[in-house]
Parts: sequence; C-alpha cells; structure tokens
Amino acid sequence: MKTSLLLTAMLLSVCGAAHADDSQYVLGEDSQRHDDVPPGEVTEHVWKSEIFPGTIRRYWTYVPSQYNPDVPTAVMVFQDGHAYVDEEGQFRAPVVLDNLIHKGEIPVMIGIFIDPGHHKEELPEKAGWRPRPENRSFEYDTLSDQYARFLLEEILPEVGKKYNLTDDPEQRAICGISSGGICAWTVAWERPDEFRKVLSHVGSFTNIRGGHVYPAIIRKTEPKSIRVFLQDGSGDLDNAHGNWPLANQQMAASLRFAKYDYKFEYGAGGHNGIHGGAILPDSLQWLWRTE
Repeated sequence: MKTSLLLTAMLLSVCGAAHADDSQYVLGEDSQRHDDVPPGEVTEHVWKSEIFPGTIRRYWTYVPSQYNPDVPTAVMVFQDGHAYVDEEGQFRAPVVLDNLIHKGEIPVMIGIFIDPGHHKEELPEKAGWRPRPENRSFEYDTLSDQYARFLLEEILPEVGKKYNLTDDPEQRAICGISSGGICAWTVAWERPDEFRKVLSHVGSFTNIRGGHVYPAIIRKTEPKSIRVFLQDGSGDLDNAHGNWPLANQQMAASLRFAKYDYKFEYGAGGHNGIHGGAILPDSLQWLWRTE
C-alpha cells in the first residue's frame, strides 16, 4: 500500500472510528463544563509560514480568565490543534484547562492549538482531518529541529506580541496525537532548552520518516531534561510503517532504562483520542506536578 494511503487510513482512524474504547474510557467531571468555573477565551487565527514555505494553517489561542498580563505565563502547544480545541471532541482541552486551572491543579497557562500546513492559497472552509493537511507528515514525522524552529521563530513570537509568555523551559509543554505525538517528543528532544514537558497520545514512534530509531537513540544518549507522558493501547495500528503498541512500549522501556521522568499509560484502545481524552486531566496534573 502506498504511503499516502496508509497516512490517510491513520487519519481516518484518529478521526474517531468506534472501538471498544467508547465504553471502557469515558470523560470525567474535569472534562465537563461547570457553571461555577469561568471559561477562558479561545480565538482563531491564520498563519502563513516561512519556516515551512508555501504553507497556510489555522491556529487557536486559549487564554484563561485568570491570566495576568504582568506575569510571565506558562504555555502549552498542541499539534493537530482542531482535535484538541474542540469542546465537543475527544479531548475538550479548553474545558479541561478551565477546570484544572480553576482548582489550582495546574498553573495558569496559555494554550496554543496549531494545525498542520496546507499547500494552498486559502484554507479549507472548515478545520478538520479532511481534506488532509498535505504538509502534516513532513512537519510532524521528520526528525529535525524544523518544527521546533517554526514554534520558536514564528508562532511563539506572534502570540507573544499580545500575551506575556514565559521563556522558562520548565513552564513550556507540548502535546500531540499520532504523528503529532512524535512531533511533540522531537521538539523537546531537539530543544530541551526551550520545551521540557511532553504529552504523546498514540504517538507514531514508527518508521514513517525514521522515528523508529528513537528508543535506540535514547538508550545511547545522555539523558535530557524532559518529562514525558505516553499513552497508547493494544488496539493501535499495525501496518507497513510498524506496530504502534510495540513502538510505544519500546519508547517506555528506553525512557525507563535512561532514567527519565516518564509515565506510560497502556490500555486496550485503538488509534484515536478516546483513551487519551478520558485521562487528559490526570495526564496534565502529572505532567505539571511540582514535586
């Protein structure tokens, strides 16, 4: 099967095909709106990149009601932003952030939800998996510092024009699903001086563009200052690029061997955000813990 068809199949799976996950993993109270919790503000923007020439994309910013412009504020970046920012989706990240910030269980933070680039003059009418962003695999699966530079040279400075973002790497996190998950790891791996917290959902640590080498590299490299939360399930993908459950287990084993600060939640789900969404509040609490 051609690579493009395989990637399309993976995107359709991430899109949310029904699995046994639906009954096993359910959204809890921290993923629901509550009248006594003030909502943050979400705004949509468009960006034409120079780091990824010829691409256009959407991104969204989430600003909590507790934001104080006089205080440098923590920041968390989400790849495939539309999947995380959707308040009716599998993750409902703005709702979760509202609830956890309100309870003081994570710091006040600004969320930046970024979609991959399209090779078009104008964006599709609606954000989503289809039509597939043509530059997604190149941006997310490539093992280089290019996406980190895109964030550090373009997106963070642009958002920073309006909001007081911290430059403390301990207060910067990055998250993604599937290829966005390996992208999150790559950003921190390449630039631990800028990002030190990683959350990966069903991460594609497989041979789409060479990502299968990470477990071996982690074992032979001096540990970097990265805290990482991995989530995957036994029903994840198995195709020409590799076996996702095995790849994530290899990542977890290598992180353990190298004595990283990591956590691996291995369940029975498939290649989607159902399990990851159900545990998103707990994942964020663990990732942002102070002890």
